[in-house]
Parts: sequence; structure tokens; C-alpha cells
Amino acid sequence: MKLEDLKKFFFKKPKNALEGTEDAPPEQQPPAEPEASIPEKLAEKCEKCGQIVLSDEMAENFGICPKCGHYKKLDARARIALCAENFCELFAQDRSENILDFPGYDEKLASLREKTGEPDGVVCGTATIGGSPCALFSMDYRFMMGSMGHTVGEKITKLFEYAIEQSLPVVGFVLSGGARMQEGIVSLMQMAKTSAAVAKHSEAGLLYIAVLTDPTTGGVSASFAFEADIILAEKGALIGFAGPRVIEQTIRQKLPEGFQRAEFLQQKGFVDAIVERKEMPGKLAALLKIHAREADE
Repeated sequence: MKLEDLKKFFFKKPKNALEGTEDAPPEQQPPAEPEASIPEKLAEKCEKCGQIVLSDEMAENFGICPKCGHYKKLDARARIALCAENFCELFAQDRSENILDFPGYDEKLASLREKTGEPDGVVCGTATIGGSPCALFSMDYRFMMGSMGHTVGEKITKLFEYAIEQSLPVVGFVLSGGARMQEGIVSLMQMAKTSAAVAKHSEAGLLYIAVLTDPTTGGVSASFAFEADIILAEKGALIGFAGPRVIEQTIRQKLPEGFQRAEFLQQKGFVDAIVERKEMPGKLAALLKIHAREADE
């Protein structure tokens, strides 16, 4: 559907009384017009510039707004499909439980599972990227903004353990709002557990590449997100422990422009490279091939 037709559809005026109403006799009713067939999610609004963009155009541009260049968040499986081939999921049956009997948590989990089709906030498995085999995980913003509960931590830990057994590098697409408050200290314990798994993977001489996306914050940024051998980031991603507003309120100072964005962290040496989304598959493939070649020597 063209943009002009789309505008006509959304801004079409209602019929007046002369054109027929439900109360008029049948003989005075105008002939019924066939309903327009509008595909689902025909257009969407950019969360940054507010412009309406056709969904097909957004998809063709790798989820980047063609108007302002803003990076749209990708769900876990869309991210995997963009960068990897031959994906085989692991630990698909693992899901969180309300271990602390937190009020309303059971209902929230059930609602999110129905809405997203995912059992929890991370998808794990094996795949190839540019022909190179790897283990990978991808966090999902739709599931409580990728917050790390005990199941997210357990799945990532088991993935690193599986990668050690199979001598596989790990690629992680990181996105998280932090620890999951409904699980209290159990959620915070996942920081130590995942960090221990990353350390064992490193001791085995295996490569870990983290791709930091918007946002990467809280306990995730203080654990496995920044423990990778190579840290890549997407343009403009918010990366840090506490959010900028929390820091400003705490220290009562105005933060520098672009503070905690990927470009700022690259300047400070915390991020190795910022990679355009469309170039990410090629960059990951090249890094994995270099690692595989060095491992064979």
C-alpha cells in the first residue's frame, strides 16, 4: 500500500446521516463496501523521531529508522536470524518460577509468555556465523526488558558450560535493564554464577564475544557483559550500571553529553568497536574465523 493510500485509510472521515446509518431502513442503506484488507503491522512509529515508517521499509533497513537513523530494538530471535545460520536452540524448556512468592509475579510471567511466545528473557543455542560454529545467547527486551532472573542466569551459565564441553566460542547479544527485582538476592547471585562460567570458558582458551545493545545496564553490565574477550556495541546503545538520571541525582552534577552511550564508552576504552547493524554478521564471522585459525595453529 502506498503512503497516500495509508494516509487516506487512517484519516478517512466517518459517513454522515445522508450516506446511511444503522437506523435507516434497509432500502435506504448504501451498498456495503468490501472491507479493506490491511496487513498486520503495516506501519510503525519511530520511538525517537516520531515519524511513521512502513514496516517493510524498516525491516529492509535492518530495524534502523530511515528518517533519523535510530536503532529499533530487536527481539531475541530476530537478532539471531540477522546474524547467524543453522540455529539449534538449547534449554528451551527452562523457565522462571515465583521462588519468593512475589505478589503478582506468576500472573506477569504468564502474560509475558503468552505475549512473546518465549519462556523467559534469553534464547540460547548453537549456530554458525559465516560458516564458523559457535554457541550463542540473545536477550529479549520484550520479556521484562531482558532482566536477569535465576533462569536467565542459569541458561547463560549452562551455555558456557556446554561451549566448554564442545570447544565452542560464545557470541552473546546482550540487552538488559538489570537484575529482576521479583527474585531479590537470588537474581543478584546470577552475577557471580555467570562470571564463574565465563572465567572457566576463558581458562579453556575459548573466545567470548559480547555485543552490547540498547540498553545494557545493571547487574548484567557488572558481570558477563564486560567480561568478554572482545566487546562490540551498537551505535548509540545505553551502557552502564546505574542510569544517567540516577547518577545525576546522586552526585548532583550534570553529566557530559552522550554519557554512557556506546561512543562515550569506546572513547574511554570500555568498548573495542562500534559496529553498524548491517555489518555485524560480517564482523562476527571475521572474528570467529581468526580465532579458529589461531586455535588450529
